Amino acid sequence: MFGKKKQQEALEEEAASAEEAPPEADQGGEEPQSPALAMPQGAAAPLPPVSEPAPETEKKKGWLTRLRDGLSKSSNKLSEGVTAIFTKKKLDDETLDELTDLLITADLGVPAATRITTALAKDKFDKAVTDEEVRSALATEVAATLAPLEKPLAVDGAKKPHILLMVGVNGAGKTTTIGKLAKKFADEGKSVMLAAGDTFRAAAIEQLQVWGTRTGAPVIARAVGADAAGLAFDAVKEAKEKGVDILMIDTAGRLQNRRELMDELAKIVRVIKKLDETAPHDVILTLDATVGQNALSQAQAFTEIAGVTGIVMTKLDGTARGGVLVALADKFKLPIHFIGVGEGVEDLQNFNADAFSKALAASPPEPPQN
Repeated sequence: MFGKKKQQEALEEEAASAEEAPPEADQGGEEPQSPALAMPQGAAAPLPPVSEPAPETEKKKGWLTRLRDGLSKSSNKLSEGVTAIFTKKKLDDETLDELTDLLITADLGVPAATRITTALAKDKFDKAVTDEEVRSALATEVAATLAPLEKPLAVDGAKKPHILLMVGVNGAGKTTTIGKLAKKFADEGKSVMLAAGDTFRAAAIEQLQVWGTRTGAPVIARAVGADAAGLAFDAVKEAKEKGVDILMIDTAGRLQNRRELMDELAKIVRVIKKLDETAPHDVILTLDATVGQNALSQAQAFTEIAGVTGIVMTKLDGTARGGVLVALADKFKLPIHFIGVGEGVEDLQNFNADAFSKALAASPPEPPQN
């Protein structure tokens, strides 16, 4: 009904994004046969970034305030656009078209944009409407879309180990997310084992070993270039023998439009099932919030190959295109477990739909904490 030209352009862009992917380092040729279990050689890797102690004023910031900071690029664009459209204007076909176009360009997607404009038109058409009312409608619709997907990651204590397979393209923050989750689980008193399944990159193996040292979690690793599926098999076997609560398996960053690389990920899933037909118990897709609509093609490919069960959205750090989380929710209905707004362990938090919607829509900030 509204913004038909823009809707068509958005649909064409989404289809084209399936042919695109962020750059990835050369994965090399065929993988060598699995060598004996061994730690990679070479100099120790630098520690993953650790946040400096926050000043007192920073420590008093609540989660909504920090999330608002992280979503500032998206929320500022929406807020400024809404204000420009609805200053002393009635809600008519022209303003609805402009609002639809704004929401689509903010990565919310056609379905969400249409729902928001339709809801506004139902009660406010041909009436004066303020930018605050539009932002309120936006926050309400975003929260309604995301709330059913607000699901903390549940670890089944009856499964030893509960196996988490971590997937995603290079650069999404997958290995760092594993480290942060290992710290959270360890703080909860759970025993954790890590498997360095990104055998293509020495840096990924070494980074996971650093996180293992930091969190007290043993790390199963092999030399660079080893067979990732064989490593996953050995990790599951050892975790079972030791009665570990949680096993998290890192995987190499896969370009979603490179079939041969995605086939290797499917092989890892098959190998895990040989030892536990119910595993992996969760397949967590790490998505970089700065990639916008390309996150849709990533989610599509990884769901088809590995059966994604949940999402972690990272890098909501002020440069993010956070509206894409709404488009992902509309298209895939995948649970959203965590979102990350910075480098520190505390910056990876359980997803909260209400907080996210308020931050995205630029609702009034929370009062300072005493």
